[in-house]
Amino acid sequence: MRALVFDGEVRVCDTPMPRPAPGEALIKVLSAGICRTDIELTRGYMNFRGILGHEFTGIVEQAPNTNLVGKRVVGEINCVCHTCHYCLLEMPHHCLNRTVLGIHNRPGVFAEYATLPEENLHLAPGTVRDDVLVFAEPAAAAFRIPEQVPIHPTDRVVVLGDGKLGQLVAQVLWLHTKNLVCVGKHEWKLALLRKLGIGIAHANDPIEHGADIVVEATGSHEGLARALELVRPEGVVILKTTTTHPTALELSRPVINEVTIIGSRCGPFRPALEALSMGTVEVRPMISETYELRDGEHAFRRAQSSEVIKVVLHI
Repeated sequence: MRALVFDGEVRVCDTPMPRPAPGEALIKVLSAGICRTDIELTRGYMNFRGILGHEFTGIVEQAPNTNLVGKRVVGEINCVCHTCHYCLLEMPHHCLNRTVLGIHNRPGVFAEYATLPEENLHLAPGTVRDDVLVFAEPAAAAFRIPEQVPIHPTDRVVVLGDGKLGQLVAQVLWLHTKNLVCVGKHEWKLALLRKLGIGIAHANDPIEHGADIVVEATGSHEGLARALELVRPEGVVILKTTTTHPTALELSRPVINEVTIIGSRCGPFRPALEALSMGTVEVRPMISETYELRDGEHAFRRAQSSEVIKVVLHI
């Protein structure tokens, strides 16, 4: 099959078809989204080599549960053992033996076919387009935040970053509080949120300090320092950025202000799929460019440009 592989460089090449392990489904990939994590993997994050990609929709071609065959699905990226300490504590996203789709010890979805455990699959709403469904995984990551932190209508929230994840986080948290501002560097990206009625500010604008919650989704190692400037004493900073660049943390500010810092990663698919289906989270304007898999090398280069938000591959 054809796949977009990182082996020191990003290239489209022929690779062996995947073979499903027991309990796994074989999925024909329809569409896949390029995300910031994919880009960081090519810069050394996780020391990954292999087929990239973890945001997708596809059709099940083989599965132990024959009722899944022919169904359009999306999938959770963490494949877990169910027997380790954290699995037994019902914390499977932190499984000690996990593989992670297109990120850690498991080939990804920038390919004609991929495999995932049946338990990772979610049926896709029939009315939602393939390119919209590739946002299911990052939208779920955004919905992880209200799972971790209660967000009240009176809370003042600042979202740092106007990229793919920052946009999704802003829309999801906007469902909980209208006292929110998304801060970014790109006027045209911020304009997408303005059209939805969400508050925006440019990174150079003066931002009122003392926010109850600050979400760091800049994709930059510098974002944490900015978040700590903006959060109130005993407030919460939520970290969404993954980057290969080392981050220097000046500890006195969060200690003195007793700030809670929370890492945040994968989240629940059910509310994400519901929001995409109902349009309460609107992602279509974020799709900047689409390419065929054969043009994957060019698509990957374009995904790194500040001129785009989301690049989607049609397989």
